[in-house]
Amino acid sequence: MKNDRRRVLKSTALALSSLFAPLALRAQATAQAPVKLALIESLSGAFANTGEAVYRNLLWAVERVNARGGVRTAAGPRPLALLRYDSKGQNEEALSALRSALDDGASFVLQGNSSATAAALLDAINKHNERAPGQRVLFLNYAAVDPALTNEKCSFWHFRFDAHADMRMAALMQVIKDDKAVSSAYLIGQDYSFGQAVLREARRQLAAQRPDMQIVGDELHPVGRIKDFLPYAAKIKASGAQAVITGNWGNDLTLLVKAAREVGFEGRFYTFYGNALGAPAAIGDAGIGRVVAVAEWLPNLPGAQNEAFYQAFRQRFPRPADDYLHLRMQLMVEALAQAMAQAGSSEAVAVAERLARVSVSLYGQSGQMRAADHQFQQPLVVGVMERQGAPGVKFDVEGSGYGFRVVRQIAATQAELPTSCRMLRPG
Repeated sequence: MKNDRRRVLKSTALALSSLFAPLALRAQATAQAPVKLALIESLSGAFANTGEAVYRNLLWAVERVNARGGVRTAAGPRPLALLRYDSKGQNEEALSALRSALDDGASFVLQGNSSATAAALLDAINKHNERAPGQRVLFLNYAAVDPALTNEKCSFWHFRFDAHADMRMAALMQVIKDDKAVSSAYLIGQDYSFGQAVLREARRQLAAQRPDMQIVGDELHPVGRIKDFLPYAAKIKASGAQAVITGNWGNDLTLLVKAAREVGFEGRFYTFYGNALGAPAAIGDAGIGRVVAVAEWLPNLPGAQNEAFYQAFRQRFPRPADDYLHLRMQLMVEALAQAMAQAGSSEAVAVAERLARVSVSLYGQSGQMRAADHQFQQPLVVGVMERQGAPGVKFDVEGSGYGFRVVRQIAATQAELPTSCRMLRPG
């Protein structure tokens, strides 16, 4: 009798075990389900190199978070998964990619290489989050620097981790205002919101800080469609300009500086992005002491921690062509991981509330999000192109033999600018 009872109890236990085991496995799988980050960028076409450079930076950041066990949440540790979506450099393609990312269960959208695309995505995300409160997402912006995105177009769902165009121009102007050898400048940029903002701010700040400087050219050109910049370069040289001020990026910058070299332009280039993606190699020796770039970080920034940071990236991506490291993208992923851990989940509102006040550091560099407009505040640096091996230039760029010597460091408090944001929070 006892043996029969034991058999019944054992059989019942096995049945219950088989019933609840799938539930336990599903709960475990849910706890370990990755948090999906959707990268929406140009991964083909004229600006594919910029998209791939971003992907490498974000991949490295995600790998670092996952190597330490992922993000700890109330449901247990969760890894990050970086998903790629190709916008092909077109706003409509980016919006289609956003729909795919939402269908795939992405919690966070990452984009930056085009302020026009960022504006389109932000508008779509605002509308989606209002329509689908159970599937809200946050937009993490690492490079779209039209000032409007954290001013009149600011959004609770959007966080910018790059200094916006006015902040970058103010940093550049700290060098321009002291460059008394330059008395005339040619302004040229890409014809969309960002390029227009750069030239507008250049005019304003030159009038305020260098009223003696003559603007001898001021023009915009189509984005990503100019294959031959020689006519533009010829106009720059003919104008007698001693300097060019431009926010151009990607191939639009590389082709511009190549053309300037070909026509024999010997003036200076004050740039937002002249420190990589082929620009130094394109201009060659003509850029030594003449090409100036502003960034949140440069490889030759003094300090052992900065060198260790750069060396770690180069060990992960040793090909010279892959040498394009952005500190802000690393800080962005670290900030997200920190905010998720504090919120205990990946739910958009909970993470946004923490992310709005996040303070994060990595390799001795740090930054803090400003809650009023979700504009990240961080130090900026200005560097001038020199040959590798010159004083202050231990590292070159992309194997070009040219690197950037840091000539000005701007503290976060000095780089900060006021905002006109009137942010509406979800009810």
